[in-house]
Amino acid sequence: MAIADQGAAAPRRGLFPALEPYRTHRIRVSDLHEIHVEECGNPDGEPVLMVHGGPGAGAGPNMRRYHDPDHYRIVLFDQRGCGRSTPNAELAENTTWDLVADMEAIRARLGIERWQLLGGSWGSCLALAYAETHPERVSGLVLRGIFTLRREELLWFYQEGASFLLPEAFATFRDFIPAEERHDLIGAYHRRLTGEDPEVRLAAARVWSMWEGSALSLLPDPARVAAFGAPHYALAFARIESHYFVNAGFFEREGQLIADAARLKPIPGVIVHGRYDLCTPVKTAYDLARAWPEAELRIVPDAGHAMSEPGIVAELVAATERLKRR
Repeated sequence: MAIADQGAAAPRRGLFPALEPYRTHRIRVSDLHEIHVEECGNPDGEPVLMVHGGPGAGAGPNMRRYHDPDHYRIVLFDQRGCGRSTPNAELAENTTWDLVADMEAIRARLGIERWQLLGGSWGSCLALAYAETHPERVSGLVLRGIFTLRREELLWFYQEGASFLLPEAFATFRDFIPAEERHDLIGAYHRRLTGEDPEVRLAAARVWSMWEGSALSLLPDPARVAAFGAPHYALAFARIESHYFVNAGFFEREGQLIADAARLKPIPGVIVHGRYDLCTPVKTAYDLARAWPEAELRIVPDAGHAMSEPGIVAELVAATERLKRR
């Protein structure tokens, strides 16, 4: 296991220039779900799939900018129920393994033999699930803000751990739920997010989403918190997250992704994690790196969770540059 702490004073490169898709697709993946897919960069380049977080967050335009567009064929998609995929905030036929199957459907539809995956937060979880299921289809893995949906990880952010570091923001999240239900905040929110009252669903969704938005970066970002509270975004984000969390990610057993990390042995990998990540503590990245010693673990000493943190950007871009030379 190679571990490197990035020097905060070292020169840091930023994102590649903004770009637009050269092609978009609507792919019907079930009788219910249709997903949005886009391709950017070099149509004849090395394929890469960007795997967004949440679950339920959707892919943003800056996700197109972590790879050299002259070298890479960059594929983005909105997972079931979120972003530009439809129907919005839908929980039926929405599991980890449905999404893994969707990724395979995209690969087949686009005529791609193997591709690199870059995923952060929930995107790292889904990328791991895909790579451990289809290792022969993965040419490289770049993972950020590692999240494997173990019970201890969920309890840290949604029950008690992060509350010690952001008590004022957590109080709003906690106090939305009556005292008699606060022993299981995920379950209490899930009941409201899946209930019959649309006003309660939206109110719960906004509080859930804005709590997460408040904890993403090392420094406060009020604009991000407000954006997380937008109704269309918040409903999909909170409903789908709580759906996955009460179902333990739909995994067969606790800790499955780290237990099965030996399947990643032939895949070149880079793990990037902020030292002060409140959403997904660095311990999870360390646990994954111990189980997958062939990967390189890069710890950014002055970063939180967000993909946009300068040190995170620098490490992710450096990783995609190193991998293209392979």
